[in-house]
Amino acid sequence: MWSDFEREVMAKAVAEAKRGKPSPNPRVGAAIVRNTEVIALGHHAKAGLAHAEVDAIRNAQADVEGATLYVTLEPCNHQGRTGPCTEAILEAGIGRVVIGCRDPAPHAPGAMDRLRAGGVEVEVGLLEHECTALVADFAKHIQTGRPYVTLKAAVTLDGKIATRTGDSKWITGEAARTEAHRLRDDADAILVGVGTVLADDPSLTVRHVAGRDPIRVVLDADLRTPTDAAVLGSLEARGADVLVFHAEDADEGRRQALRRPGVELIPVARHPRGVDVAAVLDVLGSRDVVRLLVEGGAHVHGTFLDFGLADRAAIFISPRVVGDAGALSFAAGTGAETIERAWRLVRTEVRTLGSDWLVTGDFERMK
Repeated sequence: MWSDFEREVMAKAVAEAKRGKPSPNPRVGAAIVRNTEVIALGHHAKAGLAHAEVDAIRNAQADVEGATLYVTLEPCNHQGRTGPCTEAILEAGIGRVVIGCRDPAPHAPGAMDRLRAGGVEVEVGLLEHECTALVADFAKHIQTGRPYVTLKAAVTLDGKIATRTGDSKWITGEAARTEAHRLRDDADAILVGVGTVLADDPSLTVRHVAGRDPIRVVLDADLRTPTDAAVLGSLEARGADVLVFHAEDADEGRRQALRRPGVELIPVARHPRGVDVAAVLDVLGSRDVVRLLVEGGAHVHGTFLDFGLADRAAIFISPRVVGDAGALSFAAGTGAETIERAWRLVRTEVRTLGSDWLVTGDFERMK
């Protein structure tokens, strides 16, 4: 149905979409073709700015009347912070629109009908898998109110994130650590448990790459976070808030000790494992956190898995072996009693980063 050329064009649109950081809006990319020549690319860079279709039309190096527009997501058909893209497409005189995937939650249905009524040829489904993956985070947030959760860790070949003494610097090499900071830049928020704060004293900021810091989230039922913890430092200079989720009955003295500009203490129900993680996701989702990167530690990862709250994994694997049953593993939850019931990754990708590997994929419970 689709030619190799058309697949290449939509692949360009997918790559273009990844340039944007429009959260809480979906990532969308577009390409305009005339006579087998790509005359424009566009993407939705930021919420409130032009959508991909309009950006591509503005970037066109030639007349777009009668041209074909390839767009990763069904064009919007409603008035939001920007006007409906369907009307922009019609006004530009685009003759054909090829859509990667449908809007998972259209604000106003009828986009394709509107285009067809205006004389535009419309086709759907080119690189549908890749285009759907682009908006998986947006789809979950729209449909559940919660962020899309990625568990991230650096592990050895035997699945350890630290030695029994807690040493973890550095499991992976520089190329992998740089990519890890790209993941942070890509996230709306980054989350760790207080155990990680006490063991590693992370700042949870973006370094090694140009980018902006995500919201920093700490799960700390009893407010054990030290007042001089790195995660609480340089808040005004970095411009990213810190949210500390604690149990409703946490000590008032500890609350007072941690209160400062840029730090928000949020009470949620206590859970045997610390705090109610589902409630935490509800709060984050209500604040338009669409992409959440969970960096552990082991007990936090285990909790997200045990309660089915993790969507995706990004695991950096180093060619090292700790060889110690007492060393910390990637996930330390209740776990599965049988391999048949274990979580597995599907739609996986493997990248080589120096001497390390990055394995990504979606979590799926085996049945």
